[in-house]
Amino acid sequence: MMNEIKKISQTKKFSIVKRAESFTYAGRGTWIFIKSTHNAWIHLSILLCAVLLGLYFHITQVEWLALVLTSGFVLVSEAFNTAIEIDIDLTSPEYHPYARDTKDVAAGAVLISSITAIIVGLIIFLPYFFQI
Repeated sequence: MMNEIKKISQTKKFSIVKRAESFTYAGRGTWIFIKSTHNAWIHLSILLCAVLLGLYFHITQVEWLALVLTSGFVLVSEAFNTAIEIDIDLTSPEYHPYARDTKDVAAGAVLISSITAIIVGLIIFLPYFFQI
């Protein structure tokens, strides 16, 4: 197995064109994620509200960092969830309890990341609301 991997890696040379193509594929994947995942629109809407609140309250650099990281955490977990759902729908079109469990665990990861983001948002914004 290792010899096969070495042969493959030796035959593939670095190419700027191939690297540029990989960005095209990533962009296509991002577009598929955004246009096909309704929850992504919800997450992006909440993110927009958080950004507007951050601008309004002039949150600190550290608070912006926390906002960016947790928002990215939510969007990445939702993207992985979407990829897993697409794969499961392809590889297991008939009902199977393992397929259901896989999808449920991936959705649970999104829930965990969303709860984390809500907690971070409350930690950041509640003090500003109490100052009003």
